[in-house]
Amino acid sequence: MSKQPTIVVTGSAGFIGSVMVQFLNENGFANLLLVDDFGVEAKRKNWEQKTYVKVIERQAFLEQLLSDDYEIDFIIHVGARTDTTEFNYAIHEELNVEYSKSIWNYATKKQIPLIYASSAATYGAGENGYEDRHDVLEQLVPLNPYGISKNEFDKWAITQTKQPPSWTGLKFFNVYGPNEGHKARMASVIFHAFNQIQETGVVKLFKSHRPDFKDGEQLRDFIYVKDLVRVIFWMMQEMLAKKWTHDKNGLYNLGTGKARSFYDLAANTFTAQGLTPNIEFIDMPLDIRDKYQYFTEANMNKLRTAGYTEPFSTLEEGVKEYVANYLVKNQWY
Repeated sequence: MSKQPTIVVTGSAGFIGSVMVQFLNENGFANLLLVDDFGVEAKRKNWEQKTYVKVIERQAFLEQLLSDDYEIDFIIHVGARTDTTEFNYAIHEELNVEYSKSIWNYATKKQIPLIYASSAATYGAGENGYEDRHDVLEQLVPLNPYGISKNEFDKWAITQTKQPPSWTGLKFFNVYGPNEGHKARMASVIFHAFNQIQETGVVKLFKSHRPDFKDGEQLRDFIYVKDLVRVIFWMMQEMLAKKWTHDKNGLYNLGTGKARSFYDLAANTFTAQGLTPNIEFIDMPLDIRDKYQYFTEANMNKLRTAGYTEPFSTLEEGVKEYVANYLVKNQWY
């Protein structure tokens, strides 16, 4: 494109959105419209030093889309209510389903390419596997209202006859990395492990409440946030260059394809600081015990077939960079 594209990033004050904005800045993109709830003080360092055209409050953005004739070239929609312990489905429905429908409909009307965030939470306990096929969506049984809301939007999206010219919904697996400090209980285990080490020298992990998993051996597909935004950036460039063919539209897993244990995660958080692992096990809270995923692992064949060739950081590499460059130094990205 001759002029620099104007890109909307929703959720841009949050964890993944702010990392996306920084990555775009570093790659020469500054015509950015940042959309989020910007009144949260804990998120200020995530976005205020970035380069952008303007910030727009989440609700105001929807209203302006109806009235203003924005010249938007691309939408990256990663804003969502991501709290898996929020059991009021109405909140998830409003922010994750209805809001996303409004974004989709605008992108369709204006023929703007769209990438949006789905979630591995859609897979529930994994009884139907972790393949990003469209024909399994109706069989999936998410374990919480957040996962339900993400699956409901995915199901809605794939049935739409009117669509953006190119679009993908990315099922994020367990994302970790800088700019997540505001997420409190929902921040990654690495973030909590680092703080526990600083305060007590001990990391506490949940015991297993299933006989087929040892304590600490619950498995997740952990993906470093910089790898995740690199995939989004690659897709965006393919779409803007009109290289993304219609048959590639749809849902994609976004993990590493390699499940690792929480014990490995915690141990690497110690190792990244030159410390010997000191790990204890505690009972899992009752409110999440029967809603807990013991294993997730992304099948990444679809993304690779679509043409993405970059390697993903190993757990050791990602944790080392996150701890050494950000947590130890109390730095943002």
